[in-house]
Amino acid sequence: MLPPPSSVKAPALLGRDSGILCRGSALLTDRFCIPEERATRQFLEEINKWTSQHGVSPLSRELAVKFLMARKFDVLRAIELFHSYRETRLKEGIVRLQPQEEPLRSELLSGKFTVLSVRDPSGASIALYTAKLHHPNKTGNHVVLQALFYLLDRAVESFETQRNGLVFIYDMAGSSYTNFELDLSKKILNLLKGAFPARLKKVLIVGAPVWFRVPYNLLSLLLKEKLRERVQMVKTAELRQHLPRDCLPEHLGGLLPLESYSWNQQLLAGQNGRVDPVDELVGIPVEDASIHVPGPEAMRPQELLALLGRLQRSGIHQEYEELRKEPPPGSFHCAQLAYNQERNRYGDVLCLDQTRVRLKARRNERSDYINASFMDGYRQRNAYIGTQGPLEKTYGDFWRMVWEQNVLIIVMTTRTDEGSRRKCGQYWPLEEGGQEVYGHIAVVSQRVDHHTHYNHTTLELHNTETCEQRQVSHFQYLSWPDYGVPTSAVTLIDFLGAVKRQQRKMVKSLGLQWTGHPQGPPVVVHCSAGIGRTGTFCALDICLSQLQDVGSLNVCQTVRRMRTQRAFSIQTPDQYYFCYNAILEHAQRQDLLPANQ
Repeated sequence: MLPPPSSVKAPALLGRDSGILCRGSALLTDRFCIPEERATRQFLEEINKWTSQHGVSPLSRELAVKFLMARKFDVLRAIELFHSYRETRLKEGIVRLQPQEEPLRSELLSGKFTVLSVRDPSGASIALYTAKLHHPNKTGNHVVLQALFYLLDRAVESFETQRNGLVFIYDMAGSSYTNFELDLSKKILNLLKGAFPARLKKVLIVGAPVWFRVPYNLLSLLLKEKLRERVQMVKTAELRQHLPRDCLPEHLGGLLPLESYSWNQQLLAGQNGRVDPVDELVGIPVEDASIHVPGPEAMRPQELLALLGRLQRSGIHQEYEELRKEPPPGSFHCAQLAYNQERNRYGDVLCLDQTRVRLKARRNERSDYINASFMDGYRQRNAYIGTQGPLEKTYGDFWRMVWEQNVLIIVMTTRTDEGSRRKCGQYWPLEEGGQEVYGHIAVVSQRVDHHTHYNHTTLELHNTETCEQRQVSHFQYLSWPDYGVPTSAVTLIDFLGAVKRQQRKMVKSLGLQWTGHPQGPPVVVHCSAGIGRTGTFCALDICLSQLQDVGSLNVCQTVRRMRTQRAFSIQTPDQYYFCYNAILEHAQRQDLLPANQ
């Protein structure tokens, strides 16, 4: 980190760039120049108003100076950068980074991205990204961005780099179209300019293949207008015209000798147990509270396919039976109380005390119980609320829970009636324009969109006690037989995609009103009992999210962990087997498996 003022020597911080100079050896002290000190105090005062409002640790002086130097001590622009940086890290999940753990460790040591051990003549650091070493089918964009932010953050801890800036070389020499990922490249280039606390002096795109340059220049698609002026496309042989030879790598196109990555190796060697200060800055605990994080036995799609081929259906069913024998790791005392039993749809499907959702206390009410459990998602604590299909006597409790937990999305994976059996109450107004009052929550059906396999209903909630109103999206999947599984995973995965897109859209519409996890409040998921189809839906979401993030997953591990929160999740061997097949079907569609598999 930047040393405290008492140890900064001769800090001609801004040089020619700002006109704020500290001149004269007799006047040089161990402190910043007065205008810089004033800017630092003003920046900290404004930012720490925000941190106190949001329960976040106050910003340190060292971090403040990093943002200020990146914007030449322009306080307003530095504040804008601070929030852009914080929001980007939250949006992209670049928090709680563990550089010594996989897959981030392998990415950091891959040589794909590094900071060279030499600087340009102005003292700027030189960062290098080698496109040839990136294989989108093996490494998710999320991990690449984690590595990039982590290494750049460490590089910008250098006072010299804060003062003199950064040159970024995007080396495309020797790359093919399979090494290129448009969305990743766009994020890398735009984040460098608008969301990273460093002075970006220039970006050199070296050795761009023909497909990148014609028939139209992809830079126009990739770059914000203000960044284009700092970006140049040059041939490998022309690079020395832009940077002197003695500060350039000897080879480009993924051919750097291994010793060139010593910066990465030395960095990792000194990071054991280190806490990233940004984790407190963005307001997320350092410890990842979610139980669903990549484990050591995760499998890539081809390994999963080989496992399924080896075990067959009978072996997967046996794997499920072993899981089913494991007792729930908790108690059911509250669910078993005499006055709560009528709130359970099924007497043998109860909530663990440790994870149950508690309704807020109300006058003259004896119980805070509802048959609903908090369930973690992939790297997200309390991503779901798994619950039973509401009973008529619990409609009011259900909508209280939705309101109290700030729910935006309800996922229903059953019909109200299947065969001759009642599976779930009609707890929302079915027809467009319909209105119902449940306790102190009035629910209005504003719009119903009918799709082939599901219905999407837009509901408006009115709290009659506070006169507040909110919007909630209700998704009902129609193609899932009770105790069975859908005939094809495609429709269910497409349904899951529609749910996630709507959640992102609604979280975005909240803007600064939402200060919780960037993926939003819990999604309520229910079927009839809240364990079979509900568990299958959540397990698929967790597994596919991990597959997208790190390229691997573990169905057994996911279901085992899930059952510790919503006991008995996934009710039948066929539902468990369906998870495997659905993931492989999805992997096939995403070209993560060879076409002949």
